[in-house]
Amino acid sequence: MELAHSLLLNEEALAQITEAKRPVFIFEWLRFLDKVLVAANKTDVKEKQKKLVEQLTGLISSSPGPPTRKLLAKNLAALYSIGDTFTVFQTLDKCNDIIRNKDDTAAYLPTKLAAVACVGAFYEKMGRMLGSAFPETVNNLLKSLKSAESQGRSEILMSLQKVLSGLGGAAASSHRDIYKNARSLLTDRSMAVRCAVAKCLLELQNEAVFMWTAELENIATLCFKALENSNYGVRVAVSKLLGTVMATALMPKQATVMRQNVKRATFDEVLELMATGFLRGGSGFLKSGGEMLKVGGSVNREVRVGVTQAYVVFVTTLGGQWLERSFATFLSHVLDLVSHPRATQTHVEAVYSRRCVSFILRATVGSLLGEKAQIAAAKEICQAIGKQMKAVEAVVNDTSGENKSGAADIAASQHVMVCALQELGSLVQSLNATASPLIQEASIGLLEIVTSVLLHPSMAARLAAAWCLRCVAVALPFQLTPFLDRCAERLNNLKTSPEAVSGYSFAMAALLGGVHQCPLGIPHAKGKMVVSIAEDLLRTAAQNSRLSLQRTQAGWLLLGALMTLGPSVVRYHLPKMLLLWRNVFPRSLKELEAEKARGDSFTWQVTLEGRAGALCAMRSFVAHCPELLTEDVIRKLMTPIECAMTMMSHIPSVMKVHGAHLKASAAMVRLRLYDILALLPPKTYEDEESQIERLKETYLTQDLEPNSASGSGALEHDPSSIYLRIPAGEAVPGPLPLGVSVIDASVALFGVVFPHVSYKHRLQMLDHFAECVKQAKGVRQQAVQLNIFTAVLSALKGLAENKSTLGPEEVRKSALTLVMGPLDNPNPILRCAAGEALGRMAQVVGEATFIARMAQYSFDKLKSARDVVSRTGHSLALGCLHRYVGGIGSGQHLKTSVSILLALAQDGTSPEVQTWSLHSLALIVDSSGPMYRGYVEPTLSLVLTLLLTVPPSHTEVHQCLGRCLGAIITTVGPELQGNGATTSTIRSSCLVGCAITQDHSDSLVQAAAISCLQQLHMFAPRHVNLSSLVPSLCVHLCSSHLLLRRAAVACLRQLAQREAAEVCEYAMSLAKNTGDKESSSANVSPFAPGVSSRTDIHCRHQGVNITETGLEGLLFGMLDRETDRKLCSDIHDTLGHMLSSLAVEKLSHWLMLCKDVLAASSDMSTATLLSSGKDEEAEKKDEMDDDTMFTTLGEEDKSKPFVAPRWATRVFAADCLCRIINLCENADQAHFDLALARSAKLRNPTNDLLVLHLSDLIRMAFMAATDHSNQLRMAGLQALEDIIKKFASVPEPEFPGHVILEQYQANVGAALRPAFSQDTPSDIIAKACQVCSTWIGSGVVSDLNDLRRVHNLLVSSLDKVQAGKGSSSQLYRESATTMEKLAVLKAWAEVYVVAMNIKKEAESKPKRAIKNTDDDDDDCGTIDELPPDSLITLVQPELPTLSRLWLAALKDYALLTLPAEFSSQLPPDGGAFYTPETIDTARLHYRNSWAPILHAVALWLNSTGFTCSESTEAAAISGLQKRSTSVNLNQASGAVGSAKSLPEINKDRMHLILGVSIQFLCSPRPEEPIEHVTACLQALHTLLDSPYARVHIAEDQLIGVELLSVLHRLLLTWNPSSVQLLVTGVVQQIVRAAQDYLQEKRNTLNEDDMEKEACTVLGEGGDSGGLIPGKSLVFATMELLMFILVRHMPHLSTKVSDSPSHIATKTRLSEESARLVAATVTILSDLPSLCSPAGCMTILPTILFLIARILKDTAIKSADNQVPPPVSAALQGIKSIVTLSMAKTEAGVQKQWTALIRSTLACILEYSQPEDSVPTPDEVSMLTAIALFLWSASNEIIGVQSLQNGCMNRFKNALNSCDPWVQAKCYQLLLSVFQHSNRALSTPYIHSLAPIVVEKLKAVERNRPASNIELLAVQEGIKVLETLVALGEEQNRVQLLALLVPTLISYLLDENSFASASSASKDLHEFALQNLMHIGPLYPHAFKTVMGAAPELKVRLETAVRASQASKAKAAARQPAPAIHSAPTIKLKTSFF
Repeated sequence: MELAHSLLLNEEALAQITEAKRPVFIFEWLRFLDKVLVAANKTDVKEKQKKLVEQLTGLISSSPGPPTRKLLAKNLAALYSIGDTFTVFQTLDKCNDIIRNKDDTAAYLPTKLAAVACVGAFYEKMGRMLGSAFPETVNNLLKSLKSAESQGRSEILMSLQKVLSGLGGAAASSHRDIYKNARSLLTDRSMAVRCAVAKCLLELQNEAVFMWTAELENIATLCFKALENSNYGVRVAVSKLLGTVMATALMPKQATVMRQNVKRATFDEVLELMATGFLRGGSGFLKSGGEMLKVGGSVNREVRVGVTQAYVVFVTTLGGQWLERSFATFLSHVLDLVSHPRATQTHVEAVYSRRCVSFILRATVGSLLGEKAQIAAAKEICQAIGKQMKAVEAVVNDTSGENKSGAADIAASQHVMVCALQELGSLVQSLNATASPLIQEASIGLLEIVTSVLLHPSMAARLAAAWCLRCVAVALPFQLTPFLDRCAERLNNLKTSPEAVSGYSFAMAALLGGVHQCPLGIPHAKGKMVVSIAEDLLRTAAQNSRLSLQRTQAGWLLLGALMTLGPSVVRYHLPKMLLLWRNVFPRSLKELEAEKARGDSFTWQVTLEGRAGALCAMRSFVAHCPELLTEDVIRKLMTPIECAMTMMSHIPSVMKVHGAHLKASAAMVRLRLYDILALLPPKTYEDEESQIERLKETYLTQDLEPNSASGSGALEHDPSSIYLRIPAGEAVPGPLPLGVSVIDASVALFGVVFPHVSYKHRLQMLDHFAECVKQAKGVRQQAVQLNIFTAVLSALKGLAENKSTLGPEEVRKSALTLVMGPLDNPNPILRCAAGEALGRMAQVVGEATFIARMAQYSFDKLKSARDVVSRTGHSLALGCLHRYVGGIGSGQHLKTSVSILLALAQDGTSPEVQTWSLHSLALIVDSSGPMYRGYVEPTLSLVLTLLLTVPPSHTEVHQCLGRCLGAIITTVGPELQGNGATTSTIRSSCLVGCAITQDHSDSLVQAAAISCLQQLHMFAPRHVNLSSLVPSLCVHLCSSHLLLRRAAVACLRQLAQREAAEVCEYAMSLAKNTGDKESSSANVSPFAPGVSSRTDIHCRHQGVNITETGLEGLLFGMLDRETDRKLCSDIHDTLGHMLSSLAVEKLSHWLMLCKDVLAASSDMSTATLLSSGKDEEAEKKDEMDDDTMFTTLGEEDKSKPFVAPRWATRVFAADCLCRIINLCENADQAHFDLALARSAKLRNPTNDLLVLHLSDLIRMAFMAATDHSNQLRMAGLQALEDIIKKFASVPEPEFPGHVILEQYQANVGAALRPAFSQDTPSDIIAKACQVCSTWIGSGVVSDLNDLRRVHNLLVSSLDKVQAGKGSSSQLYRESATTMEKLAVLKAWAEVYVVAMNIKKEAESKPKRAIKNTDDDDDDCGTIDELPPDSLITLVQPELPTLSRLWLAALKDYALLTLPAEFSSQLPPDGGAFYTPETIDTARLHYRNSWAPILHAVALWLNSTGFTCSESTEAAAISGLQKRSTSVNLNQASGAVGSAKSLPEINKDRMHLILGVSIQFLCSPRPEEPIEHVTACLQALHTLLDSPYARVHIAEDQLIGVELLSVLHRLLLTWNPSSVQLLVTGVVQQIVRAAQDYLQEKRNTLNEDDMEKEACTVLGEGGDSGGLIPGKSLVFATMELLMFILVRHMPHLSTKVSDSPSHIATKTRLSEESARLVAATVTILSDLPSLCSPAGCMTILPTILFLIARILKDTAIKSADNQVPPPVSAALQGIKSIVTLSMAKTEAGVQKQWTALIRSTLACILEYSQPEDSVPTPDEVSMLTAIALFLWSASNEIIGVQSLQNGCMNRFKNALNSCDPWVQAKCYQLLLSVFQHSNRALSTPYIHSLAPIVVEKLKAVERNRPASNIELLAVQEGIKVLETLVALGEEQNRVQLLALLVPTLISYLLDENSFASASSASKDLHEFALQNLMHIGPLYPHAFKTVMGAAPELKVRLETAVRASQASKAKAAARQPAPAIHSAPTIKLKTSFF
């Protein structure tokens, strides 16, 4: 294939390949040429032009296939338009000669067609340049048109269309000729020709004025005729022609009107013409009666559908503004269509016409008008309905007998009503909350008008009105409850009118059915109301025969609707329902017989309706309340069902007696019965025998004409569908007619029952079916067969799903005979069913022999058969066999199957055989998977050959080829990436295949091509050329075919996942290319392979849809037009992928996009164009809108007006905004730092940072939060909350001490205020409260007065909360109120927590108030603005109320979290904030808000110290709730009056808080927000701050143990270190509480002065020292702490460090880990104080081991000599343990204790030995530890020689250390050791170490200190010597001083050197001098002796003293304090002594 990529055709390469591959090679070359010509250099092209022309024209006569000829023509034309045009006329003549050639053989045809295509392409490309030759060309084409066959005809017409488009007005002379010749072909046999004519005429009407003036009527008639017996493609093309011509007639283009004086058609004339088609079709009036009967009425359905589509094209072409202006006229015209008797001759036809009219309205009003215009349209529709209703009322009230015509009027008006009401409902539903003006404006009176229709005499109109009300209520949920009440009230007032009973009950049922779409629901009491109304109706039904039917139906309808409210409501009414159901049916056979004897036909009708209603309500119950279906309930339901089954068997005899008009009612009962049986689990009805017999009977009675029911769904066929859930994709429920529904239901039931029936019965049934088929004749036979087949398929599917088998041989035989016959049936549907059944059967039987037999049978048939029918049937059978048995099971037949199917697929004579065999082949490829790999090459080459040869008009073949291609790509899969020869051949074949299918004119084929490319891109992304794929996808986004748009978006979604940036870039290239009109036709074509075959208008206008907003803008625009769910969700995903990969780089672009969408608030004028290139569009308006066509009826068609974005799109944009903020957060901190952002912007202006757009963000959030639409308000508030959270702490660089959000206070306040208005729904209030608390707590606003605005909103909502449950105006479910109240309490709790934090901070820093709680950077505090407890002053006044409500909410939460088995303990009438009925939904709201409330309660209790009793508060606010408050809050059910004492209340509170916390911490669900965990832990910590709580938790040790084990569990599941730190905090609190308590106990015992022994045994471990896990607090604590330590220092645990997976890493601990380890060590060292001495001995070895290890691991030398927190904690711990008093006093443990202390010291000595490998240990910390032992545990250590030597060594090492810091510390520690009171300890050390000290100090003279630290070391050393002097006895003084004084004097400098010495040296001099001055007076005698002994010393000293005094005199004023008192410059962090 690579050889084909050259500018000239590589003829040598072509000659070398096989004949079969040549067409592919040529096609590949043409594809390459097509891309290259546009980009190539003109001179290169001109050089080779001659040769190229030769090669290309040579190809014309090589009989190229359809795709090749298309490309060939395109390339030739492109070549001439780029290169020279000298030879173009020669080439044109050549082509004309070929066309004139009389050779009519099939072989010559491709050459002729290629020539025709070339002619078309030349004119299209070069237009008027060839003007001189055009008359001849046109005549030539027209002449050959007469004699051509169908392929030729369509090709010629397509060429003519191109000629016309290229020449424009210049071809005027030939217009008439073309018109005359083409006109007759509109009714051609071939559908492809009809399409081509329509497109050609469409092009013609652009210039030919006569078409829409003189010939207008003829054109219309022609189009109507063309629509008869048409297919989908023809309908699209013809309706487009008709609609466009009509639109042009009404509003001609300026240019043509200027040229000729034209009489314009009036609006009425145009509409009149269109209506003719709709009502009379194309045939006029002369049809024979028989024919009319056959078609089912007057107008052929195809015509009606076509005209319907033409209406839509007509309106779309004229545009949205026109529709807005002329809507009233248009509406009345369209509604007249459906009231015309010719449109409603039969019921089915009427329903069909209604669907058509509804489609016209939906397609125009729904997508062309913006929201404002839609509201205006809704008003118009209201008026139309009102007018109709007045007329109806006039007829109904007219009592005289003159209303003969009146009855007909009413019948017609019902259809008008249905259409108008459905459209009104759809409009309101799509507008959602934006429609509120419609309801609120009294002048419109929408509700009055719609409810008045509920009294319409016709049921269809009443149902439509009910449906419309449901739509309004779903759109505006606040109307739901008032509507229900209103309907209930009217129903009671108008009980005596049958219409009212029926209409209002319909409305109530519809409203109840809509509740599930309203998240806030309706009050629970409405359920009771409905039940009582329904009961009343059923009870009174018998009283008045005029009303009995309606009342019965209404009662059961309401009960059925009630069931949709779900188990929470139905649970309460179930017993009553079961009773009602039991009573409706006769109890026994006897009663049934009695019934039969006495009833007349009317009572039977009422009875049957009642029973059908009861069964329907049952079905609704089973479908909507599966949770309530217990065994017991099912048993109770089965009783009436069995009665119904018995009754059904008696119905035929009843009908014999009373006449056939009972037939409908009986069928209804049967339908309901089947429905409910299919829903119940099959094992519940074991009594199948009779059941199945009955099933068979239904089949005997069915003889429906096949397919007659399609499109005739209507609400009146089954009123119960008004409350059921609508199936996805339908706008309005449309149940099928009763007869059809019964069959459908019985088929479904058959599938459910069959697998559970015995084999005997299966055989009987199958035989019976065969019998039925035999007996039926003619058309009826087909219908019966279809029904039976559906049932059998359904049964086989059921068997497969149940994994059961078909049964023994005879059952199989019977089934086989039934199935095999129809494989040769002429009816394709039956053949399909038979093939499927065969496959399913093979699957169910699952035996290899059976499969082989079936496959062989089909093989033989296919080899012998020659007729199309059996070939198609059996080839499908093969496909199905493989499909259902799977690749493994059918592997051995694969080869035969594939070879046979490949042969069949080449049968060019019958496209049908090709289609079926290719379809089967695709099934086989799909199911065989990798086993098919061997057949890929032959299959692929066949697919390519067919693609290159099959005429494009056989679209089905092409569709199947596309399917095969996709299956092959999937089979080869990831192998496609490979580079082997075979792989690349396969890959290039696939790409060629995709290119051909992409270029096909049929939308399905194009969609298949897109999905193939999508697969290819998944497996081999590098080989898919995005630069051409993306633009073609963008073109498809504006296609009129839903399928194509779906495929394009799905593909884009996948591309955007990987390569979003490239996708956007290529899409933008399309926008650039279509900038100007001249170049547009040249430039779009290479990008738009799918277009060139379509009308050229497409080509010109398809690219314009992408403007400078790029693909993302286009997708946002699509969201406003598309209604298909899948499509919209794919668009959302695509935009999401693009956003996540591009938003951060192109921030302002995306923010602008969102802003433009959000700015389209509802007042924007509707049709404002939002695009560039307006003038061009205005000029080509009709062409532009021409781009609109549609899919079949019922699918939305699309237009491209620019409407302001609708609310759903705006909600999506607001969500995008939140996503952008989150993305920026993960990207770069500069996005949230104004100073950083500004500097980045200065460095590089293209830098785009979020914080620079803050005002835009706030503005967008504000726009959204204050919109009409509730969903948008929600999204806006969410965005606002995100913005506040992310930007709260960003400082404002220009005003230090302020943050940037401060300037937006007003906006935030204004955005929040409307959310607190009276009529806001609860969910929005809840969200707004959340935002309020975030805002107040963020600390942005410091001024209390500014905060007050937002604070007042919270205060007002708090008043609402206090109003209690009895508030009357309730619109929503009770749990909505729960949600709202809890949100308010949660918000207050959050504010209180923040306020208390600020207060705490202010107290801890008395000098300076800090403004921001979360932020430590904000140091420039605002001293003047913020009193220390600012925020708390706002909360304080509300605290009494709040605390009470908070405790009540916590109590509720505690009860609601009880497991189900304690449900009996719940209070019967609910809690403070929930009602028992809505418990399930309430739980969720409590779950969201309990944590902050718990924290707040803990803070409050801590601050009041548990001193506040509830009874006082309860008394203060007593009359608040209906029930006594104290009961509500204290739950003292018996004693209302007796308030509890304070201790009791406090105990309850403690239990409540601990209970809630423990319950939650036991198992927080992983999806819980971490805030809940932290809030809970903080609450516990705060709580344990208060003395009361400490005592409480210490008294009962088990609570502490329990709490500890729960915390341990929490640590196992939650990793974040923040959680672990909080946990250690709580543990510490628990241990401290226990310590305090134990101390207290010990003190009291000491005071009572009992024997000392008793006292010390207190504490854990008693005498024995044993700790019991599970009861011991100490054990629990150690377990938890050990867990934390091992998590951060795994090598502490031998288990961990020995495991193979453990890698020994000695990394430094992170800061957080260090803090954690320090905290755990601190707690560990506290533990011994909780134990008795014996207990101590149990735990100390562990504790000391851990501390020593931690000391070793963390005491690592650092550069700045900082002591890490774990080290200081460890040293502190050693100190507190070594100084334990009780261990020393207790005789029993003395020995153990000594051993412990010694071994620990030994450990530490060992650890402090410097090793080579590990980082150097921190000697100072280790020495400190050793000194602690020497100092505190002297008794235990004295006299242990080895320890003593070790210690001395360590000190010696330190003294000799080269680090002065270590020396200094060492001196300090030695000092403490030398001074030890126990001389036995200190003496050896003095003897051993003092000499070294003296040596070191002596050496200083030679090596004076250079730095402060060295100086410090010397000073500390001197101190040691001084101390030794002081310690020495009097007689040794002189010797000691003889050491000290000379050393000091040696430090003094003489005058000369003093000046030049360093500062440290000078300081040393000063220090020595001071010390000498100080020592002299202290020991005068000894001093003199020393000085006398050495005169040179004396001299030095004296000179120094003199110099010093002289300098003192100089600077007497500036005399600093003597240096001796200055503390050492660096201290240890903690002082240990």
